[in-house]
Amino acid sequence: MYKALTIAGSDSGGGAGLQADLKTFAALKVYGTSVVTSVTAQNTLGVQGSYDLPADFVARQLDSVLGDIGADAVKTGMLANAEIVSTVAAKLKEYGVTRLVVDPVMVAKSGHFLLTPEAREVLKKELFPLALVVTPNIDEAEALTGLSIQSEKDMVEAARQIREWGPKFVVVKGGHLAGEEALDILFDGKEVLRFSSPRLTTSSIHGTGCTFAAAITAFLARGWEVPEAVEKAKEYVRQAMLAGRPVGAGYGCLHHLAPYYSWEDN
Repeated sequence: MYKALTIAGSDSGGGAGLQADLKTFAALKVYGTSVVTSVTAQNTLGVQGSYDLPADFVARQLDSVLGDIGADAVKTGMLANAEIVSTVAAKLKEYGVTRLVVDPVMVAKSGHFLLTPEAREVLKKELFPLALVVTPNIDEAEALTGLSIQSEKDMVEAARQIREWGPKFVVVKGGHLAGEEALDILFDGKEVLRFSSPRLTTSSIHGTGCTFAAAITAFLARGWEVPEAVEKAKEYVRQAMLAGRPVGAGYGCLHHLAPYYSWEDN
């Protein structure tokens, strides 16, 4: 059985965070495990509050999962603070994790900060060098690099700079750029690959970043190489967005299990 681990925050609204990751793993036929870093009070309107778990308890969870079940691939999401980032990096190194996807979650769509500013440098110095893939969106890439990203050329430059911090592959997600094309670029240090699809007109966008990184992780766990995993993940997210529905008064959520049933089934 293929296995994947998510190290992330809990979204009480169920649309993002480790809940979205576990739904994605299940949809893509991978057994999912989780390590909780933070608990958020969250719904479709935003994040009303968060509580970060002690770093030593995050470490205890990692020992429990990796010491027994193991993982064919691992994904990190919300890591909250510098101590948790350092703890996670040390444990992943201890257990020899190589198929690591780092989603540098920094700010929720509502504007709530999910990573302290001082943790960014720790993320770059300690976790990025362990990563097979790093998946920033435009806002996160700007925060990490200090660049203003307004074009595909800017996306490539940001990917080049991020890769200098150690990850083997960098995906810069272009969903936040204006235009009819939803473009993501993948950089491996030499070649730039483009993954483009028509931009969808939908409000069901809550959890897209978490879901995309989780889907890459699932496909890596199943043995796909990075470019194929990114391509498949992008299509999976597109289908989940198309099937998404409003579940509250704010941003709609993706339908992670859309391939298996329709809303008309009830």
